[in-house]
Amino acid sequence: MVDVTQLKQQMCDIGRRMYERGLVAGHDGNLSVRLTESEVLCTPTGVCKGRMAPDDLCVVDLDGKQIGGCRKRTSEILLHVEILKARTDVQAVVHSHPPHATAFAVTGKPVPRGITAEAEYFLGEIAIAPYETPGTETFAKTILPYVSQSNVCLLANHGAVTFADSLEQAYALTEMLDAYCQTIMLAQQIGVPKTIETEKLDELRALRESNSTPS
Repeated sequence: MVDVTQLKQQMCDIGRRMYERGLVAGHDGNLSVRLTESEVLCTPTGVCKGRMAPDDLCVVDLDGKQIGGCRKRTSEILLHVEILKARTDVQAVVHSHPPHATAFAVTGKPVPRGITAEAEYFLGEIAIAPYETPGTETFAKTILPYVSQSNVCLLANHGAVTFADSLEQAYALTEMLDAYCQTIMLAQQIGVPKTIETEKLDELRALRESNSTPS
């Protein structure tokens, strides 16, 4: 049984953490989590994620139609429900504008793989979905070619989206993504980042595929 009160509080707490870490600014970003097979809890539009209250949150169906909440749902909920419909294992989605990751999204430069063990294991492939106007159905569907490859995707000229089996894990992926992109940018100022040896990368990828957590 889903504890809706607890989920609402968790969503507000994570929204505050996102805002305090600079992963969103102003009214940026949105979060969602499954409540049932047909209902999704999400953040409202026009509200700072660092100052949300449980009563601000909304409920939508899997078409993005609002069915609960006194505030208007986020305009980008269609992106969330496309992911949730495509991946039944996914329970939560986090969309944000983390500055270091977004720097890659706005330049179109691919995020290098194989530089750190943690990124290789937890993040995997980091694709960049093509730009479309946020909030539209066309925008929402840009994620579909990539949603089965990884739980992390950049959105060209926009930001990032992460998704997982819990809201906490989806948020953790956002933190790890931005930290990894920051490390790459810093390393490139010193020299050329060195890639982990192929044999060792294969070991990490095998761990990832087996869903084992490295110690």
